[in-house]
Amino acid sequence: MLKKLRRIALSIKMTDLHAWLGRFIIWSAAAITGLLIVLFARATEQAIAWFYGMQSAVWWLPILIMPIVGIFIVWVTRTWLAGAAGSGIPQTIAALKYEEHQSISHLVSIKIAVTKMLFVTLGLAAGFSAGREGPSVQVGASIMHGFRKYFPAHFHVDPRHLILAGGAAGISAAFNTPLAGIVFAIEELSRKFEQKTNGVMITAIVLSGLVSISLQGNYTYFGSLNVGAIHTEILLPVLICGLVCGMSGGIFSRTLIEFSENLPGRITAFRTRHPLYWTGFCALLVAGLGIVSHGAANGSGYSMTKAMLDGTLNETWYYPIVKYLSTIFTYLSGIPGGIFAPALSIGAGIGYDLSTIFHYHDIAIAFSALCMAGFLAGVTQAPITSFIIVMEMIDGHEMVISLMAVSLIATVTSRIFSRPLYSVLAGQFSPGSHTPKQ
Repeated sequence: MLKKLRRIALSIKMTDLHAWLGRFIIWSAAAITGLLIVLFARATEQAIAWFYGMQSAVWWLPILIMPIVGIFIVWVTRTWLAGAAGSGIPQTIAALKYEEHQSISHLVSIKIAVTKMLFVTLGLAAGFSAGREGPSVQVGASIMHGFRKYFPAHFHVDPRHLILAGGAAGISAAFNTPLAGIVFAIEELSRKFEQKTNGVMITAIVLSGLVSISLQGNYTYFGSLNVGAIHTEILLPVLICGLVCGMSGGIFSRTLIEFSENLPGRITAFRTRHPLYWTGFCALLVAGLGIVSHGAANGSGYSMTKAMLDGTLNETWYYPIVKYLSTIFTYLSGIPGGIFAPALSIGAGIGYDLSTIFHYHDIAIAFSALCMAGFLAGVTQAPITSFIIVMEMIDGHEMVISLMAVSLIATVTSRIFSRPLYSVLAGQFSPGSHTPKQ
């Protein structure tokens, strides 16, 4: 009897040990996710700075470099790592739909995470219009899921919970917006919230966020926005911004969806038969837009957006147009890259233009903030994520109601023109479908 009790006690101790070891591995994965996202952010910032330095020294060099780099990236991803193409959010959503026994290494893996960071950075150095925030979702999901193999034998966590937590931690660390990370995971990635997911996800967001803050400081992505007092005069701008951004965002996502589904026609035939030539063609278009806009069409758009929100830049009227087109051509080229940061930049530009057209010069900055949330909501059809991301990025809690309203209006308007972008694209990676070649 005594021996039996000792065995039971030992078994309990081992179970507790395995549980704590498993938790420690999850914490380590979350901290490493935060570290890698910060390094990824710094690498992309250096890449963009290098591009602008190169462009200012020799204005025609992007015409040569961009097609070469784009073709190289697409050739590598199509040949070996098709799952690393695009923004990474559709792959993450699709990975959540697989059963535990099914392989998802073609969607989330350490190899894909490394490749994603490398090629997004390389693409930005060449001058493509893309962001790192969407790719950070796939990177975070890949890291958290990749650490699963180190769990003790008797410690079990649903792989989908790790993927969801990693994706949420990735977006949270990328924007330094912890609340948006949680909401993004619920609204866009899983569209549901389970009690079992709760602890893993929040732990991942907190630890990755702590690492990010310790390395970069407790900052807001675009600083603190000074919009002045918000009165009833904002009602008409909210309606205008919501409708315009919903329509333009819906057309934007509809364009990406239609091309991804290979509509019949000569363009699709050319793209299918000669994918690398197609990449080179798209790269030349982006390079050309960059030249005519003096670099405004290139990169993530962060610096332009920040300057508009600071009130230190009177952007030219054509900025949102060239950024809109360059982001579409970048995505269609097939290189890895996200659309979150460019979408926010396009929205800020639309807001500046609308404030000029309707003579709202005194609240031009508020217009830009509203259209940032509105255009992002129009593209993603995720209104709660959109207004919370913008609210946290600009420290704009006094604009909560107006940001919420414009996001909802834009989402409803967008649905007239397009199906939800990420869920449609995720369907191409879901179980039973073949991984699409970009």
